[in-house]
Amino acid sequence: RQSVAVWVRARGGGAYIGDAKKYDIDEYGYPKFVNNNYIELEKIKSISKFRSGAGHDYSDDFETCRSMKHYFTIKHGEDPSTVKVFSPVEGKITAIFEEWAGVQIWIRSDEHPAFEFILFHVNLKHPINIADKVKAGQQIGTCATSTGDLAVGVLTPKGGKLISFLQVITEPLFHRYKARGINSRETLTLSAEERDSDPLNCIGQQFANNGNIENWVTLQ
Repeated sequence: RQSVAVWVRARGGGAYIGDAKKYDIDEYGYPKFVNNNYIELEKIKSISKFRSGAGHDYSDDFETCRSMKHYFTIKHGEDPSTVKVFSPVEGKITAIFEEWAGVQIWIRSDEHPAFEFILFHVNLKHPINIADKVKAGQQIGTCATSTGDLAVGVLTPKGGKLISFLQVITEPLFHRYKARGINSRETLTLSAEERDSDPLNCIGQQFANNGNIENWVTLQ
């Protein structure tokens, strides 16, 4: 699976680990440094919760069988090919993967190099290559599917960890979510304990069940 676990192990022998800095979330907490959305929020009708049973297993070095990213479902009537996808941060392209729809782009933050932002199913606006630099808020492309998805990976002293995008955005950006009915960052996150109390079953990377906890939050 192309999770942070694979990122750390498979890519750890290359340039990434050698020149990346680690960040201890347990000691320092979540830095609120992201000022730009990854997608046009006004065109989104619902967002999946971090650790949900939506989609498929996407987990890290510390947890298993849960979706540790967010899906953004586009409003009915919106053409996904017109929904813009942006780089949330200023940084560098560290990986590009072809997907069944569009491409997957990894962006390492310049400000916090331990953090990488993983954009899934993107139709590129222009050709892009590994090591290219991108600006915060720069359009990368458009959605290749009716549901875009975004993950945030952090290289910690103990291993690769996935966290919610909402945990690293600034207050001004969070207010845009608040205006859509997301009253706290935790609204879009299931704690590890909540997920463990309602476990999912996985067959390979696929969920055999979606759990009993609501997986989605509908925006106002």
